[in-house]
Amino acid sequence: MCIDFSVPPNCILQSPSEESLTLNPGGKWLPGAFVNPAKNCLNVNSKRSLDDIVIIWRDEGDDDLPVKSMTLKELQTEVWLVAHALNALGLNRGSAIAIDMPMNVYSVIIYLAIVLAGYVVVSIADSFAPLEISTRLKISKAKAIFTQDLIIRGEKSLPLYSRVVEAQAPMAIVLPAKSSSFNIKLRDGDISWPEFLERVKKLKGDVFKAVEQPIEAFTNILFSSGTTGEPKAIPWTNGSPFKAAADAWCHMDIRKGDIVAWPTNLGWMMGPWLVYASLLNGASMALYNGSPLSSGFSKFVQDAKVTMLGVIPSIVRTWKSTDCIAGYDWSSIRCFSSTGEASNVDEYLWLMGRACYKPVIEYCGGTEIGGGFVSGSFLQPQSLAAFSTSVMGCRLFILGDDGHPIPEDAPGMGELALGPLMFGSSSTLLNASHYDVYFKEMPSWNGLILRRHGDVFERTSRGYYRAHGRADDTMNIGGIKVSSVEIERICNAVDSSVLETAAIGVPPADGGPEHLVIAVVFKDPDNSTSDLNKLRISFNSAVQRNLNPLFKVSHVVALPSLPRTATNKVMRRVLRQQLAQVDHNSKL
Repeated sequence: MCIDFSVPPNCILQSPSEESLTLNPGGKWLPGAFVNPAKNCLNVNSKRSLDDIVIIWRDEGDDDLPVKSMTLKELQTEVWLVAHALNALGLNRGSAIAIDMPMNVYSVIIYLAIVLAGYVVVSIADSFAPLEISTRLKISKAKAIFTQDLIIRGEKSLPLYSRVVEAQAPMAIVLPAKSSSFNIKLRDGDISWPEFLERVKKLKGDVFKAVEQPIEAFTNILFSSGTTGEPKAIPWTNGSPFKAAADAWCHMDIRKGDIVAWPTNLGWMMGPWLVYASLLNGASMALYNGSPLSSGFSKFVQDAKVTMLGVIPSIVRTWKSTDCIAGYDWSSIRCFSSTGEASNVDEYLWLMGRACYKPVIEYCGGTEIGGGFVSGSFLQPQSLAAFSTSVMGCRLFILGDDGHPIPEDAPGMGELALGPLMFGSSSTLLNASHYDVYFKEMPSWNGLILRRHGDVFERTSRGYYRAHGRADDTMNIGGIKVSSVEIERICNAVDSSVLETAAIGVPPADGGPEHLVIAVVFKDPDNSTSDLNKLRISFNSAVQRNLNPLFKVSHVVALPSLPRTATNKVMRRVLRQQLAQVDHNSKL
């Protein structure tokens, strides 16, 4: 990938010693190296020149206009200017700076500038409610936040700055969604985007000298739901971007000349992944500032001549049901890639047919991995909705009923564990014990403690892997990991007749994304005739208002009581199995 270190590493991997095994079972990667990943995204090297196009984009509503583009030279100039403006804020080096915006050309420039200048990005999804924004700002101790006044989707204008204000955010730098002027009044101390840049306009075009830091320095704080309700704060180091880019190089074959699109947001790991996977491999990224469920997005894929299109299964399901792709030429696509949730064979065969039956490279990982641990590959025959290999540099273990790994070439199903020596994976958490979360009470293999992941995986007799959802109480709704506890806390307060609830992610009988089902126990056992559909609507609006507007409650089931362990913990896994069986029987 032509990575340029200001100080090269002493070695590739310093394996953990017996003394450090309980502190950091993953060893130390590239020890002694100093580097800046954002600088590497902007470098001229054998993969690209200053005139190469690195970002292609279009705003929703401009679908009949030519796509916009930015060369490497133009991107350098914009990132350098924002980095100079960040320095002018007078924050201490290493300070956390949040981004709560749609993923567009401006948020990418801001992201690269924060990393280039030696600060730490705090990733916050633009769909979050004020409480979720506030939680992430507090955990990360963010000193400033970049946001937009509004999010414009079709005819709708959704508030964003007002949510950031309600979250009691620190100083905000506010970009206009459409024009260069605002219709909103800013808080005292907040700065408009034009004013932010105006302070350093004399430095436009001046090179910003990248802040080179040790490989273990943080560049990004991302969040993943924990089973306790509070999101886990996962720092990406200077090494994590290279893991993301290496996965893309190895498994999706991303290279110079490719145009990579993946509808996502910088609040989720696939946002930063897209930045590094494209720019570090000499490719261009394609960004559509609008809904990926529209025919406008389908036309953008055609007009931008996208060669690698990333998806999540829920998007593909909507495309298939609305047929919004019809009439557009997707023949430039070399491959698709899919992540976030379980895929459906029929839907993915349909998707391949939109692009002359190009392959779908399945890709599964985690925020704490910096990328994937199991994937598909161009070098092997692929099987729909399945993975053909562990990701380069990763080792997979399926735990048997005795809690120990089954033979590596044997078929079977169980909780997945990972070999601990994975380049780019996390070694610390900001608000929890990393060892307790990922390694405590895990079995050993060849003297190494295996790393917990929490998914149930199957290895088939043909050597493919299939995902079967979460083993713990975290579920995956529409590609977003969320803890059952977070949803239950909201649902318990919706109606005074409700005693308690259990939120369960149930995989449909025919495969595909999990459905959110709420099991309800009423205070009055005779109240089971209550209008469950009315309750479902109430749960829906409460969850969407307080947690995430993308979540949807599919069903509500009344139960006399919840199954519990001897220590009074709700056995959600038992409920999941029962509800999945009910769903399967009803399909039959």
